[in-house]
Amino acid sequence: MIRSEKVVKSAKAVSLALMVWSSVASAQPVRWTTYTIPSTGTSVDFPASIFTEDAGRPDGQGQRFRTADGRADLTIQAAPNVSNDTPAVFLARKNPPSRIQYKRVTSRFFAVSSYKGDKVFYDRCNFSGRLVHCVLINYPASEERDWDGIVTRISLSLRGS
Repeated sequence: MIRSEKVVKSAKAVSLALMVWSSVASAQPVRWTTYTIPSTGTSVDFPASIFTEDAGRPDGQGQRFRTADGRADLTIQAAPNVSNDTPAVFLARKNPPSRIQYKRVTSRFFAVSSYKGDKVFYDRCNFSGRLVHCVLINYPASEERDWDGIVTRISLSLRGS
């Protein structure tokens, strides 16, 4: 890469960082709410002031949301665990990409995260009885640090009965 291309890329990165910082600095406090799927007992806290748009329904039961500008999306869903798979087997059947950046699998849940193009994806699924309760989040890789706390809070709040 020639020096002028490096300068242009650096300038773009600085410009994007300033835009993200200024939007965060001037933003109102994040308003959290709980989304619940009554028929499955799935519930999760999510920032309703960030994910403001309805983005349709996922497979199974639940809801998709996205940011007003479409740069990030959140899916909350529950689906039957027809084969009564363990988290490890369920994840393997989904054929995750070979280059996962983060992976944690226990007897009760799995969480995976990696990059897909210019996005970060994070998926967590909790297992209870014959149901799988999941949150799936996609957001710009360039804003990864800004999303860390939000993704963590969403993930840790996921419940299902």
